Amino acid sequence: MSQTSTGFKREIKLFDAVMLVAGSMIGSGIFIVSADIGRSVGSTGYLLLVWALTGLMTLAGALSYGELTSLMPRAGGQYVYLRESYGKLVAFLYGWTLFLVIQSGTIAAVAVAFAKFTGVLVPWFSVDNVLVDLGFLKLTSVQLLAIGSIVLLTIINQQGVKNGTFIQNIFGSTKIIALFALLGFGLWLGTDADVMALNFSNLWDAQSVVLDPTTGEATRTRLSGWALTVGIGTAMIGSLFSSDAWNNIGFSGDEIVNPKRTIVLSMAIGTTLVTLLYILINVVYLTILPLNGDPAGTDVMARGIQFASNDRVATAVAEVFGGSTATIGIAVLIMISTFGCNNGVILSAPRVYYAMAKDGLFFSSMAKLNKNSVPGAALTIQCVWASLLCLSGSYSDLLDYVIFSVLLFYILTIAGIFILRRTMPDAPRPYKAIGYPVLPAIYILMATFICLLLLMYKTENAGWGLALVIVGIPVYYFFGNKFQKLDDGDAPLT
Repeated sequence: MSQTSTGFKREIKLFDAVMLVAGSMIGSGIFIVSADIGRSVGSTGYLLLVWALTGLMTLAGALSYGELTSLMPRAGGQYVYLRESYGKLVAFLYGWTLFLVIQSGTIAAVAVAFAKFTGVLVPWFSVDNVLVDLGFLKLTSVQLLAIGSIVLLTIINQQGVKNGTFIQNIFGSTKIIALFALLGFGLWLGTDADVMALNFSNLWDAQSVVLDPTTGEATRTRLSGWALTVGIGTAMIGSLFSSDAWNNIGFSGDEIVNPKRTIVLSMAIGTTLVTLLYILINVVYLTILPLNGDPAGTDVMARGIQFASNDRVATAVAEVFGGSTATIGIAVLIMISTFGCNNGVILSAPRVYYAMAKDGLFFSSMAKLNKNSVPGAALTIQCVWASLLCLSGSYSDLLDYVIFSVLLFYILTIAGIFILRRTMPDAPRPYKAIGYPVLPAIYILMATFICLLLLMYKTENAGWGLALVIVGIPVYYFFGNKFQKLDDGDAPLT
């Protein structure tokens, strides 16, 4: 009997899809990035505004993006939309960046976060516990667990999409329930009237805080006008990444039951749910911990949100209202959150590499489905590369470099709606972008503005991100000459 399948199986239903959207979005970011946002804008009102603008931008992107998913509900998602809008070169550059850093780097970073928080329960897992030291390469117990978690999730997803969605449903629903529980317990047990008065008495007194690397002293600068605009825009980088991966459900278009309806609805429900959770969680933070803090503070209250140890705001909050028991509970919650997040990313991304291989732009083995109707080779290669990024220790830098690229491809994708309405005017569109052309234009303008800020004020990182995309151009022509597009007869039956 053949060991390969002729097509994907449609087994992802609406609840599965919502859990993929929400579960992939909620990783470790919501538990830590508010510290950096607090240092960038320095006021309660602007911290909440950053999260609200991020939610607006994410929801605008998802509601606009839905038109593309209903028009082309196929495996590959964003890669397919870019290919139909701009041609194979732009689509390849997206897939190249996705594989090299965006998805694989995210998998590595989230896996390491999972391993680090496991260390709260099992201290043996520590970045200081070096198991192998070869001079040029060190293997720590944290890296070992991170790689082990990636391998385990890859094996689970190799067994079929039903297995992957089962894991996602369990971990996705668990962490959403747990986050609501954190909201409840935080408001019930941790609310501090003095802290609330301090945080909410002067909502709009914006200040940036910069630490002197030599003395460790904090310098505060009041923000207004253009400086405040820059502060808000750059602060949104962390919140946008915490809200990213909402589009991953589109990668699995050929495996979704009634995809033209399910993808759009799941993105709308998932992004709304996560946005609401994120804003409420930050409100809880602000009712328990003072926003402004001292980096030399001797306890969590003195350090505040801005200088929570290792930026772990959620852990600091838990310590205030529940002591060590609550801290362990938060560590478990973050373990669940990161494990579920990685499962969603690991499940979704190989569908893009599958679509690229079908176009003759990636290794032909990636275009084959295994006996369980999933792209097994693509899953394996992704696992190997993500594991190497765990060992390299450079993935966090790569993620910083690619911020610009991520936003660039989102801009191009949403702009594709305008192009495809002109080039494919008669194509059936079961869902049309709400508020077209205004809402898609709002997203494009907001994302473009942030990209310009990155080029102006974080030139090195934005430049490296742009360089990664440009390097993909000669790679594209290499793959284009090396591989041939598969015959239609090799395409999956869907």
